[in-house]
Amino acid sequence: MLSALTQLALEVKYLDRARDFYAEYFDLDPVEATESEVVFEVGETRLVLRRPDGVPRGGLHVHYAFATGADAYETWEARLSALPTVAFDFGGSRSLYVDDPDDHCVEVGTVSEQATDGLVGVFELVLEVKSLAPAVERYQALGFEVVDRGGDRRRVRLRGPMDLELWEPQLGIADARGGVHVDARFAADDPVLAAKAVAPEATVETVDGGVRVREADGHVLTFVDESRA
Repeated sequence: MLSALTQLALEVKYLDRARDFYAEYFDLDPVEATESEVVFEVGETRLVLRRPDGVPRGGLHVHYAFATGADAYETWEARLSALPTVAFDFGGSRSLYVDDPDDHCVEVGTVSEQATDGLVGVFELVLEVKSLAPAVERYQALGFEVVDRGGDRRRVRLRGPMDLELWEPQLGIADARGGVHVDARFAADDPVLAAKAVAPEATVETVDGGVRVREADGHVLTFVDESRA
């Protein structure tokens, strides 16, 4: 039903500070900039830094992950060495975690098969939910499949066009938290059907290029036709 995460919006207090952070540490150049937003492109995902000037707002304390090449760990370890960093070895991949100036937890994971030390996309997003069972059902209705369930932590990992983690309120690796009122946009083969699948009781709002709904945990999801993504 979904083919890509095409946009993720983060709420920031000061655009200049946030833009400079992502430019300096992640080598990202803005592709758009206004008084209220700065936009980067990372693979097929637009990363939007947004001041809280309207609705939908960007997400708060969002934990998300950039993908880089499998052999790029040491390069990123050196690049991020000026920041407080948490390292984690998953066996088949390694990740580094840093907090940006607005308390978003940014992960860089060596999960891409591309031979590069650059960022090639966003491979994971974490949402905070009130209760796992109904939240999992909602995202399964969008075509996500459960691939892992937490043992000592109340979390479920699902896989679709990227990995989605649903967390009941808690702290994870690097004291990361699940994102609150996350604003994400996906490419879908049928945007209206996707909106109704994840939020059957919600009002579907027509927006430029697609439709938008607010699901039961308060996350704002926009679906656009794949041909316009």
